[in-house]
Amino acid sequence: MPMNPLEHDRRYGELDQVLRAYVGQPADDTEDRPGVALTAYLRLTWHTRPWALGTAESQLREYARNPPGALRLRLGEFYPVPDVGLPESDLQNWLFMLADHIKRSVEEGEVPPPSAPVTHWEWQTRFPELTQFLGGWFSQDMPDEFADHDAAVVDYVSQAARPLIARLAGEVQELLDLDLEESDLAAALAELGMEVDPPSPYAPSRWLQLVGGQLSGPVAEYRPPGS
Repeated sequence: MPMNPLEHDRRYGELDQVLRAYVGQPADDTEDRPGVALTAYLRLTWHTRPWALGTAESQLREYARNPPGALRLRLGEFYPVPDVGLPESDLQNWLFMLADHIKRSVEEGEVPPPSAPVTHWEWQTRFPELTQFLGGWFSQDMPDEFADHDAAVVDYVSQAARPLIARLAGEVQELLDLDLEESDLAAALAELGMEVDPPSPYAPSRWLQLVGGQLSGPVAEYRPPGS
């Protein structure tokens, strides 16, 4: 029978996080250095959940030691490795290499310095509520659903719990604190799920400042009738 969610997390939960970091990224790791995707995973995990690195190392190593057969994989007893551009015959050695890089990072204190996210996974994992906000309220359907950008913000606030509004406000400020160029900030908003431009005539940074003010200002007090 397929694994239940708790069993999956016990056996593959952090392995899943490592491999998700490779979605859309090549397995460009070498024996000497981690590649772009693993560096993104290490950077974010070191600065948010350093205790998870040991779990990732052990789960990668255990999975590599016990590669699944086709039948057991179909039954859901193993975690399927996503396509990272490697032939199946190389996957086992690659997984061991990832585990070795994580072990070395922990034992030798090789911590990637803080920086702006680099990969799609890193952007969305670092800014989860901003991803939900931009992808859910500022998709390409936004002009058909709302009168303008302000109306979309009000709609979000009317539905979200106060702790989530506070978290979003914090993530907006954190994104602004990266001090990106406007073109880079526009690209970041797209990575986070925004499919429309900020309202004219505002640059991305100015619009985010206005959104931050709305989230912490009077609009944040609005609640629909009966709430």
